[in-house]
Amino acid sequence: MSYLPTDPARFAEQAVDGFAASHPRHVKRVDGGVIRLSPMAPGQVGIVVGGGSGHYPAFAGLVGAGMASAAVCGNIFASPSAGQVQRVGAAVEQGGGLLMTFGNYAGDVLHFSLGAERLRRQGIDVRIVTVTDDIASAGSDQMEQRRGIAGGLAVYKVAGAAAEAGLTLDAVEHLARKANAHTRTLGVAFSGCTLPGASTPLFTVPSGRMAIGMGLHGEPGLSEGSLCDADSLASLLVERLLEERPLDVTAAEQRVVVLLNGLGGFKYEELFVLFASISDSLKQAGVTVADCECGELVTSLDMAGVSLSLFWLDAELEPFWSAPADSPAYRRGLDAQIATTLPGAGTSTVGRQPSAKAPQAESSAAESAELTAPQRMLLARFRAVEEALCQREEELGALDAVAGDGDHGLGMVRGIRGASAAAHAALAKNCETGEVLMEAGEAWSDHGGGTSGALWGGALLAAGQSLARISDRPVDEQVTTALEAALLAVRTLGQASLGDKTMLDALEPFHQRLHNNLKQGLGLEAALNDAAAVCLKAAQATADLWPKRGRARPHGERSLGHPDAGAISLAYCLQAALQARQPQED
Repeated sequence: MSYLPTDPARFAEQAVDGFAASHPRHVKRVDGGVIRLSPMAPGQVGIVVGGGSGHYPAFAGLVGAGMASAAVCGNIFASPSAGQVQRVGAAVEQGGGLLMTFGNYAGDVLHFSLGAERLRRQGIDVRIVTVTDDIASAGSDQMEQRRGIAGGLAVYKVAGAAAEAGLTLDAVEHLARKANAHTRTLGVAFSGCTLPGASTPLFTVPSGRMAIGMGLHGEPGLSEGSLCDADSLASLLVERLLEERPLDVTAAEQRVVVLLNGLGGFKYEELFVLFASISDSLKQAGVTVADCECGELVTSLDMAGVSLSLFWLDAELEPFWSAPADSPAYRRGLDAQIATTLPGAGTSTVGRQPSAKAPQAESSAAESAELTAPQRMLLARFRAVEEALCQREEELGALDAVAGDGDHGLGMVRGIRGASAAAHAALAKNCETGEVLMEAGEAWSDHGGGTSGALWGGALLAAGQSLARISDRPVDEQVTTALEAALLAVRTLGQASLGDKTMLDALEPFHQRLHNNLKQGLGLEAALNDAAAVCLKAAQATADLWPKRGRARPHGERSLGHPDAGAISLAYCLQAALQARQPQED
């Protein structure tokens, strides 16, 4: 996707920096994303959107008056962290509460939910509306499991207009939910997308074929069909979507907004050709086109693909869809009241939060301090895990790409680097082991993003909190109690069960084997190493499982025969940590 040499780990951050610098009339860069520059009224509801980068103009391009108040920007195809959600949300809260709306992906749901809970503890009323417009990702009897794709524009636009009009949080939430319930999307891909720095695409489509129902994160299509002309593709998309007409809309009263979206490599002239065919198909079906958008609305890096969304209007929704808006990527009906503030032409009332700087490695400070042997060993374990994950990054990414977005290796490397830096900084301040793990957990969540970032961050945080409470107990008891706390955190956050093909399928056997080994009198080191071997075998055995959680769920058949990337990375981390050697004192 990228033509210039780039550091994949920094690409998303640099892109957001550049985006903010290139749109000084609309947005301001804050830690975790961007916020609108135009003033918000006291008591106005804040609309917070977000997700992984790589989808421009979603999500940062939709920040502005009459649209989103802020966008939380994760790494490429990785959900932003709970910390980012909290910081960005707090920066735009004006006393009317926050509505957070984003695509229905496991990592996004997890991090936005955790961030919302943190904000609620600060006394802020936060509501969440997930976008579930992708009809290919689950049946009509499982709409709550559907992914959110290009139809999110309708939800963000209605919610933003309602907030701009001064409606209450209850009313804004109601309209956002209704807009989501009235939106359906289906897409096709003709080629895969390529992550920055990668030389090959996440997936390929055979010549003369098209992938029907592909995901925004490069997930392969759910089925394949023969490549066809614009008229035939229009008929396919329109017929499938009209079959999903909302129950409260009659066939005789269909007024729709048509959103024809290019996914990055399917460009405008060809979109226009397809739009003409779609317009004809809708007319033949007796559907009135009340409004339309044709262009790049939500992309997937350089994927050659296209999606069609239908947003069914009614008397309640239409005024908010038609209301003025002014954001970098979406504008309509501008007047003096909604025009954004030019730099220096006024002072925005949007709240400001000081940027939280990423933890910087303080190796020299930590290592020059008077560290105890256990503290030096803890640092050695962090280093060993970081080295192992860096060596395995490509392997884990390829494994994740089988039925996902291919970023697991990169996310794990970002997470462990953030955690290692935080651990060094904590030890430099002479923190106890429990505090070190808590700081590392917060940093892993913040830097890793995605589902794995939340799970690893939550596990380390829970383990650290446990150790802080029982630091005077025998070491064996500290280890097993901390592990139980970490396991409970993973279960609770991930909402997974044994057999769902997640990291839990490796963590549970590790915990059980360690418990049995210690019960039988085996020494701690031998018990841990034996349990780690069991963990690896259990992780490898996930190849035989059908995925029931996360992005791999709709691609169960593709996933069979390949182990779960999260389970495998867990086993690698445990092995590396246990094989770390005690560093020699100077």
